[in-house]
Amino acid sequence: MKKIKIFAITGSTRKNSSNYKILKYISQEIKDSFEVEIFENIDKLPHFNPDLDTENLPEEVVSFRNKIEKADGVIICTPEYVFSLPGSLKNALEWCVSTTIFSGKKTGLITASASGEMGHEQLILIMKTLEANLKDDTQLLISGIRGKINEKGEITNVETGDNLQNFISHYENQFSVS
Repeated sequence: MKKIKIFAITGSTRKNSSNYKILKYISQEIKDSFEVEIFENIDKLPHFNPDLDTENLPEEVVSFRNKIEKADGVIICTPEYVFSLPGSLKNALEWCVSTTIFSGKKTGLITASASGEMGHEQLILIMKTLEANLKDDTQLLISGIRGKINEKGEITNVETGDNLQNFISHYENQFSVS
């Protein structure tokens, strides 16, 4: 049976961040049915420039867009910086505005940060603008993430573990054929 391809984007540029660990956790939990590729080069995308958006598109952007387009679904897990999205994630999403690659794409959103509320709202708004296929039960806000996951990527908070399992279950169900 062919595995469903998921392209996972971490909004953090920090290596081994809490957001990266959450995506690794999810990829392990769904590995039997899903093939997850975690995009770790968000910091390699050039600054968005509308003059390059259609002609002379940078290779890194072409690759990034192609990975989204070829994926059956996308999961974004991001921190919140200064009550907003990290600039690197906003930049990556800006490279997608002139395309339809997110239109109808099954998308899960997780904001895992100290607070995260405002960044999460902004992420939802941006993804709705990009016409991503969002469901309420595949959007998750995890406040106080540093106290809920350890260095090994193990979820140490029972409620967070339950919420992640619920997120995973609902995300997987989107791909079930009735």
